[in-house]
Formats: sequence, structure tokens, C-alpha cells
Amino acid sequence: MAETLRRVLNLGTSARSGEEDTAEAGPPLLLLGGPGSGKTALLFAAALEAAGEGRGPVLFLTRRPLQSLPRGTGAALDPLRLQKIRFQYPPSTHELLQLLCSAHEARGPAPSLLLLDGLEEYLVEDQGPQDAAYLAALLLDTAAHFSHQTGPGQGCGLVVALQTQEEGVSGDALQVSLLRRYFPAQCWLQAETPAPGQHRLRACLDPGGLGPRAEWCVAFRPNGEMTITPWPTQAGNLSLDKGSSSGGQP
Repeated sequence: MAETLRRVLNLGTSARSGEEDTAEAGPPLLLLGGPGSGKTALLFAAALEAAGEGRGPVLFLTRRPLQSLPRGTGAALDPLRLQKIRFQYPPSTHELLQLLCSAHEARGPAPSLLLLDGLEEYLVEDQGPQDAAYLAALLLDTAAHFSHQTGPGQGCGLVVALQTQEEGVSGDALQVSLLRRYFPAQCWLQAETPAPGQHRLRACLDPGGLGPRAEWCVAFRPNGEMTITPWPTQAGNLSLDKGSSSGGQP
């Protein structure tokens, strides 16, 4: 389960060839999906997973405090893991930029994972593509700084969630196209409708040229347990190209 979750989110804490007990972060990942597609739930699951790896803390940025724990995390909650997740709630783009710029002066252990939920809420304030590019570049620079602090073979992963809009929204497509320049790996989420009482997501991961595309089924059981299995090949493939040209929907 742990290794599969890393593969879906491309957190990539895999041992280097010929070395033991060393890990490095995967490429920056852009998590895409419409409202209710499970982005926050997967980010929180990733935070819990990284917090249990015995590495540095996790920095979780979001505009608004979580009103309740995301679906599928109840069975995995551990007070020791939760203590390693640092939640911060910059209420505006300006304060988010200030927080990222001041990360170089922060004391204490460097985060092993940087998560940002709801990127679209910060981009809506921007006046043009230059502002979005600056924010994306600053996120990458902050993660690189944390990676330098953690030392060789460790690194700080970066996962950013962006809510996509209805099909045909041209501004949304341009936004995703711009962000792809900074986030070579993308994971598209689509909510499925299984039997009553169940919750299931379809995830299509493109690791940015570091491997083949893969599709996964993320299912949440009534007791909150999350399971991840390969998506049946006969069901067809989610199209990343279609998503980028039609407003972000896979």
C-alpha cells in the first residue's frame, strides 16, 4: 500500500542503486481534477505517508483550514504523524509569496514534502501569466532549498493541487499549459460512481518522461481504508492531451 501510494503521487522515495537507506524526491507533481475529485484526500494521505517515513516534517499549505478530515484517512490517523504535519493558511497570494520567500530564513528541520492545496484560489488574484509563472517558479525554488537543507540522497518532494473547471474554459487550459512547464509530472483525477456507499477515483499518472503513463483505481471503503489498484486496461485511458485542450477535464 505505501509503495503504491508513492507511485500514484510520484513521491518517489526509492533507494538508489548500490545504496541503502537513502531516498530522493521525485519530480514536482501537479495534481489535477474537478471539484470533489479527491485532490485534498490524496494530498492528506501523502502527508500522512511522508510523516511516517522517519524523515523531516511535512509542510501543508492551503488557503482555508480543513473543516473535517478528508475521506479515507480515518483509519490511518496517528498522533505522531499528525504532529509532523505543519499546516499553514496564507489567506492571499501576497501572503503565500511572502511565506515562500521567508522559507530560507525558517529555523528547524527542513520539510521532506511541500504540499499546496487549491492553487487556483491563489492564481485567481493574478493579473496575468507572469504572476502564475513566478508563483510556480518560487514553489520549485522553495522545494529545492529544502532539498539542499535535508542533505544528499533525501530531498523535498513537491505536490501542488489545481482544480480544473468545466470543459471549454479556455483560460483554464492556458493555465494548465503554463504550469506544465514547471511541473513535468501530472496526475489527473476523475471521480467514479461505483455501488452505493462506496467512493472511487480514477487516477492517470504521467511521470513526465521518467516512465510510462499509468492508471490507478483509488477506492475508499466504508471504514475509511484506502486501497489503490491498477485500473482495468479494457476501461480505456484518460487523455492528458484532451484535458489540456478542453479546460482540464481528463
